[in-house]
Amino acid sequence: MIVDTLDQAARYASLHPRFHAAFEFLRTTNWASVADGRIEIQGKELFALIQSYETKPLCDAKLEAHRAYIDIQFILSGEEAIGYAPLAGQKEMDPFNSEKDIGFYVGGATFTRLEKGMFAIYFPNDAHAPGRFLEKPSAVRKVVLKIAVSP
Repeated sequence: MIVDTLDQAARYASLHPRFHAAFEFLRTTNWASVADGRIEIQGKELFALIQSYETKPLCDAKLEAHRAYIDIQFILSGEEAIGYAPLAGQKEMDPFNSEKDIGFYVGGATFTRLEKGMFAIYFPNDAHAPGRFLEKPSAVRKVVLKIAVSP
């Protein structure tokens, strides 16, 4: 897991061949004119999910992880807490759903607060629980970039 601000994204562009395009998309998009939904950037290899929601309590959090995609979660507005735990040692709740590229896990997590302009990168070995609040609910608008693990 990596947490930082968009102005520091160049530090991480070399970690994956599609990270440069992903961060450029975040920097150059006029978010005021973009509706929630899916945007294809490089087909199934790199796409964006734009989401608006209200954060939920920590007690409702479920850890999730992906195998085929890396997540870059970028906060456009509001703030949220995202739980993190190494996937190793987590107990699987249900069999991994390969079609949806998601598995849910039971275990403890450390929560990090993200606010406007911040991103977090979650690799396949990073279990994460997005969309939570630490003190009070917040309206959040967020972009989740899905980057295929295989270059």
